[in-house]
Amino acid sequence: MNETRHYRIGAVSQATGVPVPTLRVWEQRYRAFEPIKTAGKQRLYGEHDVSKAWLLRQLSQSGHAIGSIAHLDVDSLRQLSATARTASPTSSTSAAPKTLLVVGRATANRLELMNFPSDPWPADWRIVRVFDNAEDALNAAGADEPIQLAVIKLNSLQAQTHHTVLSLAARHRIAHTIVLYHFAPEGVVQALRLSGITVRREPLSDADLSDLIAQRLRAAVPEAPVIGAAPVAPRRYSDEVLARVASLPSEVMCECPRHVAELIAQLASFEDYSRQCLNRDAKDAALHAQLERVSGMARAMFEDALEQVAAHEGIDLSAPPPTEGRRHER
Repeated sequence: MNETRHYRIGAVSQATGVPVPTLRVWEQRYRAFEPIKTAGKQRLYGEHDVSKAWLLRQLSQSGHAIGSIAHLDVDSLRQLSATARTASPTSSTSAAPKTLLVVGRATANRLELMNFPSDPWPADWRIVRVFDNAEDALNAAGADEPIQLAVIKLNSLQAQTHHTVLSLAARHRIAHTIVLYHFAPEGVVQALRLSGITVRREPLSDADLSDLIAQRLRAAVPEAPVIGAAPVAPRRYSDEVLARVASLPSEVMCECPRHVAELIAQLASFEDYSRQCLNRDAKDAALHAQLERVSGMARAMFEDALEQVAAHEGIDLSAPPPTEGRRHER
């Protein structure tokens, strides 16, 4: 869904803290904004204008001359702001900045304008990519570096949302994903949670959203998809390693290495099949998510067994594990 919400200049001023006269000067003298005009000559500003006004305020306060940055688009201003934040003496030097991808320009505005508490909110964070909708994010080129968190705002969740969100996370190498929604069948919500996605229904207060994002940015693992259960571990062995083990000549009467390796390959294939399978409705999405989870758990158990067999037989299992990108290939 493309951006459709518009604001009068007073609302932009209230949201960003930029006085109305200043906004008018930025528009008239520096051509910073191009609001649409109603039949009654009323100026209306879009979500991108709200983002731009806030970013211009932050950058001008940090020493940038407004005349040198007013012509830049929102993405360029956001990158300039992120660079300044990273170089700030108050920024953390012990770790890389926490990076966010946001789907929904209004949600990106909300995050940038919120007054997050310093504790437990990570001090060094930045929004690096913003998309109007999930389709744009899915069709965009993948990020150069992995992204710690995606915040995806959707009005409603459909049967295909499960596949879309997982594909989006794989394309941009996202560690954790939060989906905010207004309406959804319970089956789709369950499918997302079974896949380790954090799902919350709007309206969500700024304080609750702040706590949720802080938890996900600081978390070592995603939110457990089922109460009391840990997320399914990623694959440890590539198809090449499994094929090599399955083809080794057995030095004992049984053929345990070959059988275990073949079982792992079959379970991994079914795990991928369940993830990729098309969903006709919410019940399909929930069923396929559960099948993916069960086969993944079984695959992880047999990987433990393979390690024991390999240790007993003296088989070398060393090889780079399959990447997330390969796991999600379509």
